[in-house]
Amino acid sequence: MVKTWGGLDLETPKLMGVLNVTPDSFSDGGKFASRDTALRQAERLIAEGAHILDIGGESTRPGAKPVSPDQEQDRVLPLVEHLKHAGVLISIDTRHATTMRAAAALGAHIWNDVTALKGDPNAFQTALGLGLPLCLMHMQGQPQTMQANPSYDDVVSEVRDELLGQAARLTEAGLDPGLICLDVGIGFGKSLDHNLSLLKTLDRFIELPFAHLLGVSRKSFIEKAMVRAQIGKVTADQRLPGSLATAVLAYQKGCRLFRVHDVAETRQALEIAQQINEAT
Repeated sequence: MVKTWGGLDLETPKLMGVLNVTPDSFSDGGKFASRDTALRQAERLIAEGAHILDIGGESTRPGAKPVSPDQEQDRVLPLVEHLKHAGVLISIDTRHATTMRAAAALGAHIWNDVTALKGDPNAFQTALGLGLPLCLMHMQGQPQTMQANPSYDDVVSEVRDELLGQAARLTEAGLDPGLICLDVGIGFGKSLDHNLSLLKTLDRFIELPFAHLLGVSRKSFIEKAMVRAQIGKVTADQRLPGSLATAVLAYQKGCRLFRVHDVAETRQALEIAQQINEAT
């Protein structure tokens, strides 16, 4: 298991708080679309214990429509300017190289790309040039269509190989492997069974020589699992129990980086798991 990433000590769990400044994100779209509401949410996430703020200006929920880099930058850059001295790391959730360059120039620290640098022809070289900590997430297809009919022969091996392949290309091109973080991309071009298989075998990713970020917070696989169990549908704001259960199980497998909406609740759950593990 990797011990550090992006200047963070991964001996203990680290939380990436989600800050969506979009009108259409799946869980909190529109809630923090104005600068004032976004800044108040950022302050709350920091107070609750977030180590990273992940600022996103383009929704990547299933079926989401793309936005231009200019529109995305209008949403995220003022927040970077305001938050770069807030005492936490600033991550930019973007597939656009121009957005990341602009954010980095203002002081952003991390690039979180759901396309693993494949969504923009300039992304790969931009990542090499910036030399920032980088999250590579696996996604099959595009947000508009990725959940239409996701298909794999062996989801675990295919996701693992694709992430490793992109990481290898970056390191061969000169990027420090210590800057790379992988993310299996729960819910991005995966069925319920695909998601469950990836979570069950998460240790196969944790054992790789790269940090690993897990993003399961409030995702629809939780609802699909409840429907399968004949418990019933649960909306995004009712999925905290499933989110926490998954985070704790992932922690037990060695995961130490978690992208979450509910920072205080996740922090408490992981703290208890950690103290139980350390008990004599």
